[in-house]
Amino acid sequence: MWFLDGLIIMMLGKRGGALWLLVAAATLTCAASRLIQVGGKPGWRPDVNYTEWAAQQQLCVGDWLLFRFDKRMYNVLEVNRTNYELCNDHDFIQNITRGGRDVFQLTEARPYYFLCGGGYCYGGMKVAINAVEASPPAPEPTPKNGSPVTTTSSNLLALTMVSAAAAVIWCHGFPPFTVHRL
Repeated sequence: MWFLDGLIIMMLGKRGGALWLLVAAATLTCAASRLIQVGGKPGWRPDVNYTEWAAQQQLCVGDWLLFRFDKRMYNVLEVNRTNYELCNDHDFIQNITRGGRDVFQLTEARPYYFLCGGGYCYGGMKVAINAVEASPPAPEPTPKNGSPVTTTSSNLLALTMVSAAAAVIWCHGFPPFTVHRL
């Protein structure tokens, strides 16, 4: 999420802070989803040990993988396990290459296999990722008087909507229409 903050602030200058609040509020409703750059800071390139990198990750259903690479040299192909092990780039499931900053969402709990074609796979440009179900949130604490504390999704939705309205007003001024009060 750190790179989104920087991008938003760059795009909007001083007003980026209000939009950042909107993004932060929206993530409250989807706290399990994350954006993870494959390979860490170096990204998708030949000199990274992706086996070691993947072993250090806890990837969940709903997470997004970000592949950053030089699109003139590399690509990203989703393959099955056999093609992953053989570095076969001819029988892929899908080519997720679009522009060198490509994302892929882990939509189900299962192993995912990616490689780079053109012989780069033999140099180590392949990664196997195992997505697991996101763990359910911890139960809410019960206060001493015995009545349970409830946090509803409608509260989070309300917070998101208020934040969105504040961001729009901050960035664009008040709406050019008349507000009628009942």
